[in-house]
Amino acid sequence: MLRYLTNRWDGRCHRASPSRGTQDTQRLSFHIVRGLPVPLQYRHTTSIPMKILLIEDDPQTSAYVANGLREHGHVVDHSASGRDGLILASGGSYDVMVVDRMLPGVDGLAIVKTIRAAGIKAPVLLLTTLGGVNDRVEGLEAGADDYLTKPFAFSELLARVNALARRPPMAVETTVLRVGDLELNRLKRTVTRGGKRIELQPQEFRLLEYLMRNAGQVVTRTMLLENVWEFHFDPHTSVVETHISRLRAKVDREFKDELIHTVRGSGYSISVST
Repeated sequence: MLRYLTNRWDGRCHRASPSRGTQDTQRLSFHIVRGLPVPLQYRHTTSIPMKILLIEDDPQTSAYVANGLREHGHVVDHSASGRDGLILASGGSYDVMVVDRMLPGVDGLAIVKTIRAAGIKAPVLLLTTLGGVNDRVEGLEAGADDYLTKPFAFSELLARVNALARRPPMAVETTVLRVGDLELNRLKRTVTRGGKRIELQPQEFRLLEYLMRNAGQVVTRTMLLENVWEFHFDPHTSVVETHISRLRAKVDREFKDELIHTVRGSGYSISVST
């Protein structure tokens, strides 16, 4: 297990010296406390202290990573099980979470999905032995911010943790979108109008969500192709017009007021008619 817990601080691949981070921190503290200029060699060696949650079931891996982070001045809470880790993640305020994907009880993907559904925005770095493209995509789509494959160097893990901490806080997105009596719940993946449930296909849901997130504004055909279908070229098909027509049939046809409007020569908009 320790074969992948390496460090390249001095250009060689070896186990980290437990005193390196401590020495840097002590020397840096000496200058800060006395109001002295920080020497250049120490300006980038010590990270801003953070509160980090480590969820890792392997004792050697967790001890090595936790000790390394603490040597750099961070406060580390550790859990060896997915269930207990989820409890900590849900109840604690962490700057960064480092989560192993394969965990007993509750796996890493389930943890990430659960905390994201609960509105917890702390950056998450997933650790895993699964290095395939599909595995990485699955982890990122679950809500993780970064993905580090074992074996890894501690220096890379530290750099990724620091990079995540430097990111601006995630914007709090509205869970429920409303336009008039039309309501779309992004978490439950439901749509209702006037209290009546409307069943949509996945692509119709994405189209309506994009329109509602831009309610009152005109969205062009190109904007829809790029943001709903992820086409960065014109496929020369009527895919947008066809889906708009289907969406209107479900959202507007049985109701008195139309919400989805065509703006001739420009695109489409969704709004309450005045």
